[in-house]
Amino acid sequence: MKLQKIIAPALAVLLSSAALPGLANATVTVLGWPGGSEETALRTTVEAYNKSASDADKVELLFFNRDGFYDKLQADMAAGSDAFDINLVATYTIGRYAPYMEPVDLGPDAAKVFGDSVLKTMQFDGKQYGVPTDLSLHFMYYRKDLIDALLKDDAAKKTYSELAKKVLGKDLQPKDPDSWTWDDWAATALYFSKQANPDSPVRYGTVLQMKNLLFNMMVFQSLPRSYGANWMDDSGNITVDSDAYKTGLQLYKTLYDAGASPKDSLSYEYPETNAAFAAGQAATALQWNAAAADLTSADKSPAVADVTGIVAPPAGSNGRADHIHGLGLGLNKNAKNKEGAIKFLKWLATEDAALTYARGGGSPALMPDIVAKIASERPDLVKLGEFASKYGYVMNGATSANALSVYELQAKEFTGYWSGQQSLEDALAHTKTGMQDLLKK
Repeated sequence: MKLQKIIAPALAVLLSSAALPGLANATVTVLGWPGGSEETALRTTVEAYNKSASDADKVELLFFNRDGFYDKLQADMAAGSDAFDINLVATYTIGRYAPYMEPVDLGPDAAKVFGDSVLKTMQFDGKQYGVPTDLSLHFMYYRKDLIDALLKDDAAKKTYSELAKKVLGKDLQPKDPDSWTWDDWAATALYFSKQANPDSPVRYGTVLQMKNLLFNMMVFQSLPRSYGANWMDDSGNITVDSDAYKTGLQLYKTLYDAGASPKDSLSYEYPETNAAFAAGQAATALQWNAAAADLTSADKSPAVADVTGIVAPPAGSNGRADHIHGLGLGLNKNAKNKEGAIKFLKWLATEDAALTYARGGGSPALMPDIVAKIASERPDLVKLGEFASKYGYVMNGATSANALSVYELQAKEFTGYWSGQQSLEDALAHTKTGMQDLLKK
């Protein structure tokens, strides 16, 4: 993400009651993650909390823009701001923000709701710094109707194989998505792209998130990771200039250049990918799990809701891999209302609150007996737990204080390669040099 420093006057305007009506009267102010299902779920959950809360305990919400969010938050917290009592925290930012936060005791029932491993995504130096509201990883979304038709059509299979050979240099046949390698996915993306196959029933085979944005690197990196990629080895040597990263970067560029993804994909992130798939314009999309609630909703995505399938990301030579991290909410050290904030955080860690958050579209990772209560409503949450346990990973160095800066660096250099502004070799060389500075021990 293109992070920007925020100056005090601008922040004062942002937090003024004029900019955010009613904020001045808030008893407990929560700074959440803006946009997407996380915001929707948090609003729903806070509304439920406020219905039974006394006037002294009511909660109001505050949201920054997504662009520059983490730098804005760090600048604010480092300055000792008390403009919010509770703030967003993520697995990859806990070390960065812990000096400005206070640990919280969520009580013994929290482990019964989330489990110890999920609670640890919000821990730093053995202390609990937040409630894990969302577990994030990636699903491969695909159009079941299109794939089923392809698998039954001999002429279509022939076209598929010809495209795979011509563009990828591989002899491939269509497969069930749950058996896909990345090459299988790429061949499928080519087949369902009008530019590569004029007879395709949809315009694009996939929707790549290629904007110069740090979160897009999290989506992308499961591809090279499945071929054995890592940020650095156990000795601290940067290993980004590997064949695994080259394979992933080249495959994205091949698909982009072939028209398998929209030409403006270089400006795409979460919302654009969701919109394109939901509109029925794409056959596949590697997207955050948070999108499942919308893409399978007849109200929100009527064009594709009934025909959207979900599997784990495809396999590389090292099997499947799925980036994982947690988002949560924790206590600002300079909170004005710590008592009210702690009360809300403890409630947020209860079963009722977690189920409310899930029904609101959020993606909490819940214990099996609890997720079973909403399995029919949110089958994606069952897959969330399954994929996380089987394929979840964290890059070596991805929880360091400079982890976000590494993702920023990769976004800048990799997007430069995909857009044709620099060679693959230069992109990886620049990334390696920058990571050596950011991750040096």
